[in-house]
Amino acid sequence: MAKKKLKLLSRKTIAEGTMMFNFERPNDFVFKSGKTIDITLINPPETDEEGNIRTFSLVSAPYESTLSIATRLRDTAFKRVLKNMPLNSEVDIEGPYGSLILQNDFSRPAVFLVGGIGITPFFSIIKNATNSKLPHKIFLFYSNRKPEDTPFLTQLEELQNFNPNYSLISTMTDMEKSKQDWGGEKGFITKEMIEKYLPDTISPIYYSAGPPEMVAAMKKLLNDMGIDDDNIRIEEFLGY
Repeated sequence: MAKKKLKLLSRKTIAEGTMMFNFERPNDFVFKSGKTIDITLINPPETDEEGNIRTFSLVSAPYESTLSIATRLRDTAFKRVLKNMPLNSEVDIEGPYGSLILQNDFSRPAVFLVGGIGITPFFSIIKNATNSKLPHKIFLFYSNRKPEDTPFLTQLEELQNFNPNYSLISTMTDMEKSKQDWGGEKGFITKEMIEKYLPDTISPIYYSAGPPEMVAAMKKLLNDMGIDDDNIRIEEFLGY
């Protein structure tokens, strides 16, 4: 695919240590929710051994006018340049890529098991399902340390008001370090937590994305629950 030069339009902090970046969207850029793009920095002022290219899931939905990504701000040259580059600076993008998209079969629930920044493709999928009034039943199990570092928590909560087929089960694993109150679930995603909200755990299609350790833990959990690999779709975020 040919590279496209896009301008950085805006950026904002969306959680502790996490920022969203909004780029212009070419008129001919067509994608499905859950897809990724490769971003290449153009003549960056610094670089390191990890290089100037990263893969990001698109946070934006297909109906939105910008191409947006979100990322944890690790201390790498790429992330420092991205965070500090002047607005209207250009980057090269290629894509869309990837296969982590919502299944066509709406007779089976879609269950997302997600931690932290792994939310990015699923935020796009849920926004699009809501906007398009898709009939899919969607359950999002979303694990974070505390509300302050949970990307898109408020938006994900509010989407339930517009999509009766979508349910959010948010859980926090480190609330003793939080300054906020929390009335939701606590602890890691477990078999017992999933069974509490899913009357039928066998029929859904399960999805997980994020750091390899999180994805591996979710796949093992599902396998231990008797879920066949054919019904599990995963994507690892490397160097996120």
